[in-house]
Amino acid sequence: MIRRIDNIKLPADRPESQLKGIVEGKLRTKLKYFKILKKSLDARDKRNIFWLYSVAVSEREERESVREYGKISCRPTVAIIGGGPAGLFCAIDLVRHGFRPLIFERGECVEDRRLTCLSFFSGGKLNESSNVQFGEGGAGAFSDGKLNTRTKDSLNADVLDTFVQFGAPEDVAYLNKPHVGSDMLYDVLRNIRKYIIENGGEYFFNTRLDGLECTGGELTAIAVTGVKDGISRRVPVDACVLAIGHSARDTFEMLHRSGVYMQPRDFAVGVRIEHLASEIGFAQYGESYKFLPTADYQLVSHADERTVFTFCMCPGGVVIPAASEQGGVVVNGMSLRARDGVNSNSALMVQMRREDFDGDDLFAGVRFQREIERRAFLCGGSNYRAPVQLVGDFLKDRNSSAFGQLVPTYSAGTAFAPVDEVLPKVACRALRAAIPDMAKRLKGFDAGYAVLTAAETRFSSPVKILRGADMQSVSIKNLYPCGEGSGYSGGITSSAADGMRVAETLYSRFGGQ
Repeated sequence: MIRRIDNIKLPADRPESQLKGIVEGKLRTKLKYFKILKKSLDARDKRNIFWLYSVAVSEREERESVREYGKISCRPTVAIIGGGPAGLFCAIDLVRHGFRPLIFERGECVEDRRLTCLSFFSGGKLNESSNVQFGEGGAGAFSDGKLNTRTKDSLNADVLDTFVQFGAPEDVAYLNKPHVGSDMLYDVLRNIRKYIIENGGEYFFNTRLDGLECTGGELTAIAVTGVKDGISRRVPVDACVLAIGHSARDTFEMLHRSGVYMQPRDFAVGVRIEHLASEIGFAQYGESYKFLPTADYQLVSHADERTVFTFCMCPGGVVIPAASEQGGVVVNGMSLRARDGVNSNSALMVQMRREDFDGDDLFAGVRFQREIERRAFLCGGSNYRAPVQLVGDFLKDRNSSAFGQLVPTYSAGTAFAPVDEVLPKVACRALRAAIPDMAKRLKGFDAGYAVLTAAETRFSSPVKILRGADMQSVSIKNLYPCGEGSGYSGGITSSAADGMRVAETLYSRFGGQ
């Protein structure tokens, strides 16, 4: 019989291989079944830092339970638009149920996409169809592969287990803050693609959704176009899953023209803040940081009327160019599995309200984002260099002219420019209040040497594609809005879970035929 045991402590300087022996000593018996369920770091007392575990154990051999998937009795044509976590996990679940989904992705496969992005990172040409925002794996493939989530979705465990099944490290299934790493995600994505193709699914890369064909309020076909050859074709469908991500602005406009009901959404804008990883480590763990994983943090400030918060923190990571449109600078963060870089960075975001960008206009938020990105482009020198300012200078409202002990990691180059020339006044005011306030909880967060890099604008989708209880668009049947771009998730894990939920809905709909 499997038992769960919680609150098992392991000193931070001892190897995990000793954990089973500690549990056996506590139970005074040998264990034949031992599985880690949860692992988190308790660093509240810097003099006594330890790992805290929950484990499942048994004195006899136990068989892991396997989720059963019913098989459909028909072959409906299901198109999935977008190869990010929502689209891919929807496809995985559909394949497990016997579907043969068609995946249309405007960007490249991950192998080609990686080369395209690396070229842009080093000063090459921007590919508007394949970049950090678009391509196999979605934006998450180039932003660290963090799988922690604030949602309590029952599907979260299935998402993590699926990542492990396709090649992610085993600790992804039980770490409190699981992390794959952008480098390891490449292999995971290739493994997912192989599985889907071997089971009858099809991929169409460099292919953009350009139109919907409806009869009597029901979707019957989609129009897709090759982004390289410009050839368009009609694809009859029984259902279409919209997993387009938060940056498919041209697709949002096409959907609106096609009668898909949408609403504007509040979102956030800000900068990347970059510190020395060692300074963050010492602030979090004291001298123990030298033998612990690279430290992270999560901060919120209400010092101003606008909430300011950190997001997508990348320990030992780099700041990367994340533009998807010509003439705009967008930044994001990325770290590899090892998280062993000299610097650490995080998005530092300010909540925007519809009143800031005429919220009654559906695409006012898109224009608001574009204006910020355009100002960042101009301030950086109109060549995709990013405008930067030292934290100390920003707080004192003065220009920066030289870096301190930190060298920024943004590979496309930087240019000194005031953040005030990029972000709205309301955002700069909130940041000036929040940074010293956050430093009260994380010593050194307001260090003068730290660097602010603008602009972070792709926190979430500026529009929401409304769907009903049946997961279908409220205005067009057979159309299933899904994931972050449709406004139903925020991050890899919750997007993947939403994709799985849509897949289960499709199975329930078609499975009995």
